[in-house]
Amino acid sequence: MTTPSHVPVALERVLELLAPAVEAAGDRAVVVDTTLGLGGHARAFLETFEQARVIGIDRDPNALRIARERLAEFGDRFTAAEAVYDDIARVVAEAGAPTVSAVLFDLGVSSMQLDQAERGFAYSQDAPLDMRMDASGPLTAADVLNDYDARDLARVLRVYGEEKFAKRIADNVVRARETEPFTTSARLVDLVRQSIPQAARRTGGNPAKRTFQALRIEVNDELRVYERALPAALDVLDVSGRVVVLSYHSLEDRITKRGFSAVTTSTAPRDLPIVPEDQRPRFKLLTRGAEVASPAEIEANPRAASVRVRAVERVAAA
Repeated sequence: MTTPSHVPVALERVLELLAPAVEAAGDRAVVVDTTLGLGGHARAFLETFEQARVIGIDRDPNALRIARERLAEFGDRFTAAEAVYDDIARVVAEAGAPTVSAVLFDLGVSSMQLDQAERGFAYSQDAPLDMRMDASGPLTAADVLNDYDARDLARVLRVYGEEKFAKRIADNVVRARETEPFTTSARLVDLVRQSIPQAARRTGGNPAKRTFQALRIEVNDELRVYERALPAALDVLDVSGRVVVLSYHSLEDRITKRGFSAVTTSTAPRDLPIVPEDQRPRFKLLTRGAEVASPAEIEANPRAASVRVRAVERVAAA
């Protein structure tokens, strides 16, 4: 097993966006890191916001164990919860917090999961086709490849991987598994490469990355979970509380954009001279569109290259 490492993405910008909400709450401040991972962002919150409590959520028990060890020095200011982040309301309530001041979503696969070859998330290393964020989950990437029919497999690759050659890859997978089931990543990478026309392989990096993204999302039900988690996080925010989302592909960013638009747009007719209180938006946008990482950050941390940052603030009670 490789030694886990983690460089938090967009750390300075996340702190800048959350600081007003946390500082306004004073010693009542509670920050929720819904994607704790190895605790990089959580450590920064604990060190920067010295009066705040931090609740870290993760579905990966191995990540939780490491994060607890790394953040033990902060005592009861830090609480870790093994859960999927759409269960944020229950986690917050069990931690004794009626509302929270700030929430961070750092979506997608964690650095630890990418760095540990045996988890099967990285297409650059041959490993078992697992891809479960929680090892107790019922479905693996190998199950998807070996059990889904060609139509369902193509749908997963097309919708979750935005793969133009989804049908061709799915048909080739179904044909190849008749000889031998898929068990490791190298064979899949080779099949994907052979399924994509040579001209399409010349740009965009490893041609297998979209297939691996799609399988990971399917195995962990990531998008449907996030569609539930985002409104749940907005619901637990105190007035002046803020939510920051770091997303890494267009599917996640689209859900974020749509969710934020819904709560920052008035429901009153546009030509209404005075907007009734119950039709005014309860949130305001803090970012203009999706912000991206600076060239300097991308150079220092290549995983920041695809990040998109969006944030909102609650301006009125529900």
